[in-house]
Amino acid sequence: LFRSLLLCRRRSCYSGSLARMQALHLWTLLVTYAVALGQNQGPKNQECPDLNTKMPEFQKKTVRIKDLKRVEEIICELIKGGAAKLQIITDFDMTLSRFSHGGKRCPTCHNVIDNSKLIADECRKKLYQLKEKYYAIEIDPNLTIAEKYPYIVEWYAKSHALLIEQRLQKIKLAEIVRESDVMLKEGFEHFFDKLNKHSIPVFIFSAGIGDILEEVIRQSGVYHPNVKVVSNFMDFDDNGVIKGFKGELIHVYNKHDGALKSTEYFKQLKENSNIILLGDSLGDLTMADGVPNVESILKIGFLNDKVEELLEKYMDSYDIVLVKDETLDVANSILQKIL
Repeated sequence: LFRSLLLCRRRSCYSGSLARMQALHLWTLLVTYAVALGQNQGPKNQECPDLNTKMPEFQKKTVRIKDLKRVEEIICELIKGGAAKLQIITDFDMTLSRFSHGGKRCPTCHNVIDNSKLIADECRKKLYQLKEKYYAIEIDPNLTIAEKYPYIVEWYAKSHALLIEQRLQKIKLAEIVRESDVMLKEGFEHFFDKLNKHSIPVFIFSAGIGDILEEVIRQSGVYHPNVKVVSNFMDFDDNGVIKGFKGELIHVYNKHDGALKSTEYFKQLKENSNIILLGDSLGDLTMADGVPNVESILKIGFLNDKVEELLEKYMDSYDIVLVKDETLDVANSILQKIL
C-alpha cells in the first residue's frame, strides 16, 4: 500500500480529481489494514475455551461438572466481559482455607480460637462437644436447611457465649493465628495477587470470626485493598477485652439475608455484573443475592465431607464441584483466561 502511494506521487497522480479519489481509496485500505492488524494483536484470552483440551486443570479427578457446555458458555461470557465486569464473592472457611492437610483436619476461624492455649481446658472441652453435636446436623444430607436452621443458630449462640466468658484480648489475636494450624489453599497467593493487580473486587462473606479471618489473610500477605470482609466481628471494651459480637449473627444458612444487607456495597459495583462465586456449603449459594444486575455467574463449590451423600445435591446446585480439592487451581485457571 505504501509503495502504491509512492508510485502515485512519482506519476503526479495527486493532480486532478481522479488522483484524489485514488489516494483516498488507498488511504482507506491502509487504515482498514491497520485496524485489522490491531485487532489480531488483541488479547488471546478472548477465545472461548474448550475445557477438555485448553484448560488442563479441569481434567483433575477432583473436578465434577454436570453440564459441561453450560459451564463453557458461562466462562466464555466472563472472558468477553473481562476485568471491567468481574467481581469475586467467596466464602472463607474450607473454601479459601484448607479443610485438611496431611490427613489432619485444618481449623476454621472458630476452631483457631477453640484450639488456642489461651482457652481454658474446660471451655475447650465444651466447645468440642458443641462441634461434635452440631456439625453432624449441619452436614446431614437428610435434613432440609429449614430443619437445620435453629440448630445452627443455637450452636453459634452457645459457642460465642463461651468465648465471651474467656475474656479474650484483642492484642492476643495475632499470636493465636500465628500459633494455629490454619492454612489457605494452594495457589492462594496467585489468586489474591492477580485479582489485586487487576483491581477486581473480592467480597469475602464468612460465617466465621472476622477478626481471625482478617488476621489470617493479613499474615499471609494477601489482605489487599480490593478485599472486603463481611463476617462476625468481636466487640471489645475499652481495655481490649471481648464483651460480645457486633451486629447480627451471620451463619452458614442465613447468608441470603446478609447478602441483601450488603446491597449498598454491590450497588457501588453496578458495572461488575459478572461474578465468580466460591463456597463449600449449599448455604453459600445465596451469597450473591444482593447483587442487583447479574449478567453471568459461575458457581464453584468445594465438597469436603460426606461426598457420596452430598455429591448429587452439589452438582445440581453448583456449576463446578471440586471434591476434596485443597487447591485454587480451577479458579486460577479461569482467572488466567479472563485477566
